[in-house]
Amino acid sequence: MQQKIGFIGGGNMGEALIKGILKSGVCSRQAVCVSDIRSERLKALQKSYDIKIGKDNPATAAHADVIILCVKPQNLEVMLNGLAPAISGRHLIISVAAGVPTDFIARHFKSSIPIIRAMPNTPALIQEGASALCRGRNAADSHLKIAQNIFSAVGKVVVVDESLMDAVTGLSGSGPAYAFLFIEALADAGVKMGLTREVALLLAAQTCLGSAKMIAETGEHPARLRDMVTSPGGTTISGLHKLEAGRLRSAVMDAVEAATKRSQELGAARR
Repeated sequence: MQQKIGFIGGGNMGEALIKGILKSGVCSRQAVCVSDIRSERLKALQKSYDIKIGKDNPATAAHADVIILCVKPQNLEVMLNGLAPAISGRHLIISVAAGVPTDFIARHFKSSIPIIRAMPNTPALIQEGASALCRGRNAADSHLKIAQNIFSAVGKVVVVDESLMDAVTGLSGSGPAYAFLFIEALADAGVKMGLTREVALLLAAQTCLGSAKMIAETGEHPARLRDMVTSPGGTTISGLHKLEAGRLRSAVMDAVEAATKRSQELGAARR
């Protein structure tokens, strides 16, 4: 029997998941319902995907077997208080609220509700996301499988222990911003050397895209692929020397560590 999926929150991540599950055939349009406080947003989602819409979260819960919480962390508690009376043991709750532990969500429900926590990232919008999943104490393998099917529709999925979700946030959750910054800097360098902005940005983006796909598809270690580009006494080693002198590797590691610690701080208030 096909699972009915209800989305609480119809923002970018909610839409990415809706688009992905419909495109992949995880469920039909009739099986999807989304609630949001913004009328215009709901109308846009209905027009684009021909799904059920509404402003009433309990009604969405009544429709669904799986409920995906796509609201901002600061709005989660108010939403959970209103949703709780409509939740029963037949439901699976999946939360994409950054930094919010499964135990915090579970405290809002009287029954032992299975909860999965997910950390996707923004490339899910083009079905190229990286998502990490962890399960709460009441979630079984069958619940995890359902979540894996949903998030596989928008990219790659890994399963980790909940204690590692802050590290996931620091790496892949925040990672697209690091990548965008690097691509912007690479394009700026091209402009400095005389390329047009359009050409420089296209070359920078495609270079990073192709390099990432080489790692994903060959399974080779990045250092080995780097060595393939690096000829003795050539241009690449001269550029790499400057990056090492600028502590690029250390700066990236520091960025992931700082973002991880900030995620831990945000989550500490909800533990």
